[in-house]
Amino acid sequence: MKLRSLLKGAMLVAVSALLIVAVTLLGLVAFIYYNSNGGRDWNTPMEKLSSTLLWDGTAYSFTGDELLEKDQWAILLDQEGQVVWSLRKPDDVPERYTVSKVASFTRWYLSDYPVQCRVREDGVLVVGSPKGSVWKHDIAMDTQALLQTPIWFLGFFLLALGSVLGLAWVVLRRWFRQEQQVRDAARSDWINGVSHDIRTPLSVVMGYAAQLEEAPDLAQEHKRQASAIRAQSQMIRDLVNDLNLTMRLDCEMQALRKEPLQPVAFLRQTAADFLNGGMGSGFDFEIDLPDTPLPEIKADPFLLRRAVNNLLINCVRHNTPDCSICLGGREEGKELILWVEGGTMAGTVQMDSSQPSEPDGGAAHGTGLRLVAQIAAAHGGKAEFHNGTPYRCELRLPVKE
Repeated sequence: MKLRSLLKGAMLVAVSALLIVAVTLLGLVAFIYYNSNGGRDWNTPMEKLSSTLLWDGTAYSFTGDELLEKDQWAILLDQEGQVVWSLRKPDDVPERYTVSKVASFTRWYLSDYPVQCRVREDGVLVVGSPKGSVWKHDIAMDTQALLQTPIWFLGFFLLALGSVLGLAWVVLRRWFRQEQQVRDAARSDWINGVSHDIRTPLSVVMGYAAQLEEAPDLAQEHKRQASAIRAQSQMIRDLVNDLNLTMRLDCEMQALRKEPLQPVAFLRQTAADFLNGGMGSGFDFEIDLPDTPLPEIKADPFLLRRAVNNLLINCVRHNTPDCSICLGGREEGKELILWVEGGTMAGTVQMDSSQPSEPDGGAAHGTGLRLVAQIAAAHGGKAEFHNGTPYRCELRLPVKE
């Protein structure tokens, strides 16, 4: 859910960024069009304008006034640089020009007026615009550099777009992380509150059930019922504890207290505690360890013992007392494999901590097995579940280097 929300936010930012880029490019194209021949172009069509200025042998006749703006003017210089015809010529525009002066204003300005020029057989036609209306500048660029310009602009554009999207990703990720932390804290408080409220009446039920089991004047059937009540209450208490722990692992609120662990000693102690607690009563229990010592690992003893106990309890709860339960370990490459085997189930399932939960929020194989997978993942390993004959689960943990 968190990843999906994060992707939705990132897609929204990406679409927004692309929309901004599209609008910017559209505005740039519109600006260029508006200030070019498609809009208000200051460039007068000089060839067409020149064709409207004719010499009849005695004087010049001009019929292209509609081609000029009202604030534009025009002059015609003969071959000697003398003004021989003019239209609305400003007073500060000279009547005669040298060759160097003509060469200068054809590129720049004539008395600070931006001008356009057209060479004719009888001279040079000059059209001027108001001062300050047009900016003129001489630009020279190497051809190779000019050809590389689009690539540079595209590179800078992609860099800017990537920077914007990257920054948006970081901000959104942090925002969703904070939101997730708030939800996790609320869920943690709620589960802790419910767990606390359940423990007190559950302890009372278990206490009275234990007293009824030991009552000498109670019928055997009633003692059996009291024993069932106590056993089911124990299951509820274990489920509440598993729920608390799996929630803390999900929210990364459970600190791992890793320490060097000898697998053989750990498995023997776990088996002894399991048998002394009476959980394996009536079952054929054995422990399978290799002759060579198993490699040392770094692990949290409490969490790892919790995972193995959950597997053992799972075998007890889902099988009859006449089946066999086996606890063992072996080394395989750079992994230590702790396994529990026992009982009979149909099908084969592979499950690890990344397996999604069911729609109702529960784990695909129950809270206990989900907790086993989470504990294995928290140690940098994984849990593999194989339902078959017999049922088998393997905890694959990295060996300490």
